[in-house]
Amino acid sequence: EYDGERNSEGERHGRGKAHLPNGDTYDGEYEHGFRSGQGTYRFRNGARYIGEYLQNKKHGKGIFFYPDGSKYEGDWVNDQRHGYGEYTYANGDTYIGEWFNHNRHGQGTYIYKDTGSKYVGGWVHGNQEGEAELIHLNHRFKGKFLNGNPVGRGKYVFDIGCEQHGEYLQSEQDKEGEEEEEPSLLVQPKWKASEITKLTLWTPHGENSPSPSE
Repeated sequence: EYDGERNSEGERHGRGKAHLPNGDTYDGEYEHGFRSGQGTYRFRNGARYIGEYLQNKKHGKGIFFYPDGSKYEGDWVNDQRHGYGEYTYANGDTYIGEWFNHNRHGQGTYIYKDTGSKYVGGWVHGNQEGEAELIHLNHRFKGKFLNGNPVGRGKYVFDIGCEQHGEYLQSEQDKEGEEEEEPSLLVQPKWKASEITKLTLWTPHGENSPSPSE
């Protein structure tokens, strides 16, 4: 069912409302029979999209509300989350940053609601990867990540005024269960500390270590 404007060829063109056979509804702009321009699309499962369309595809700026209570607000290209946007997950976590083909990809910040911790850095195809900083309540880790885990050299910076340098090593258990198809995700890399130093803060007067806090 369609209720709205048409052009001289009889195509849906201009503003209109449509009830789709699958139970979804669309209220918005059309061009030559396609959803194009600004509109609101409501899915039968409770999801809805408010934003821009181009030839029936989500394209431009838009907000998508998912049935589980999560939502994405940002750029869309060809029906995919693509560009820059903010995703609020059902558990309250948020990701703000770059997207590529529906995945977190590029630079972005992920905030864990339960702990208040923040991951700020690189993403590849949805996974934490590349240079990053993991910021906790009273300390932070600076280093590299691969598949969501810290890897190689890095340092922990503590608010009390010191840094612990070291590296993450893959633990031995990785090598045993090679028959298993899926590598166990429970095997955490092990942190090996090498030295503890004072904070090295750069100031216009050169390297200055702050005095220990009271």
